[in-house]
Amino acid sequence: MIAKPLLSPLAAAALTFLGSLATIAGAWWFELIERLEPCPLCLEQRWPFYLAIPLALLALGLARAGRAKPAGAVLGVISLLMLYGAGLGAYHAGIEWGLWPGPASCGGGGAIPTDAGSLLESLSAGRVPSCAEAPWRLFGLSLAGYNVLISLGLALVAAAGGRTALMRR
Repeated sequence: MIAKPLLSPLAAAALTFLGSLATIAGAWWFELIERLEPCPLCLEQRWPFYLAIPLALLALGLARAGRAKPAGAVLGVISLLMLYGAGLGAYHAGIEWGLWPGPASCGGGGAIPTDAGSLLESLSAGRVPSCAEAPWRLFGLSLAGYNVLISLGLALVAAAGGRTALMRR
């Protein structure tokens, strides 16, 4: 007995495109409307989605043109990108929960200036938001935590569509 495919490459490409686009729109919403300044790790977590959007459009075009195997390969790449994004989100969430230290580039403090010249320099440079402080939580999860869930979901969708495409004869 042959198992019925879980998800067509066309549907997987469309879902990964829409999911990535919605995630980026949500990130921009929190940044521009809610005024939550993203930390360096927050900005880095957006890159898998930025890359997935055009790749999903490519997979969509290939699937619509009947080129299932190339579409499946592109969906495989998207799946790997989303797994990387999930790992990055888990790393960031761990920093927020105090499980491990964050990178030096994640600000959130530093030495207090001792003279007027240093104070002016630090004010003009601006404060980099700390990766260790979650400015928003819902049901105990921060935006980094939700990134893990969204990225894993999109990785599964892309992998299922890619597997269906690559299993076709």
